[in-house]
Amino acid sequence: MSRIGVFICHCGVNISSTVDVEKIAEELAKEDGVAFATEYKYMCSDPGQKIIKDAIKEHNLDGIVVASCSPRLHERTFQLCIEAGGLNRYKLEMANIREQCSWVHKDKEFATEKAKDLIKMAVAKVRKNQPLTRFSIPVFKKALVIGGGIAGMQASIDIAKAGYKVTLVERTPTIGGRMAQLDKTFPTLDCSA
Repeated sequence: MSRIGVFICHCGVNISSTVDVEKIAEELAKEDGVAFATEYKYMCSDPGQKIIKDAIKEHNLDGIVVASCSPRLHERTFQLCIEAGGLNRYKLEMANIREQCSWVHKDKEFATEKAKDLIKMAVAKVRKNQPLTRFSIPVFKKALVIGGGIAGMQASIDIAKAGYKVTLVERTPTIGGRMAQLDKTFPTLDCSA
């Protein structure tokens, strides 16, 4: 059975002014598979991250849900935090209750219910998350450019000047694309061929 920790951020008053975070933390603590649920003023702060790391060890958590702002802003922060706490960074799910609840709804009761649903979905998702392993693969300094039109030729030149080997592929017998089919070009009416 999963042992999931749910951490709900107030984001100052950004979230807590519209969403009843205390109520959600109390209710989610009773959910199946949720071993620990709490809320804190700024979960992304050092003290907030310490709460997460301590809870991972104290409650033997195997999955983390952070309900806060956008994952674009802090997902990496929380991935590094749970990794420092001993969990695989991919055993994290984030519920964006700031942009998707508190900033778009005025009705506190509706925003609270919606936030609770978003967090429950994140809990369901983190149950299914598998720990992943990061690895590196070698990158070869060469590029394939498909299309020998003006854009393809210019891209090939730019990439080659950057020090990469370039292979330019064109399906017709000649390069130049549509430009090679024109006899004059605007605005100077120069010969294009």
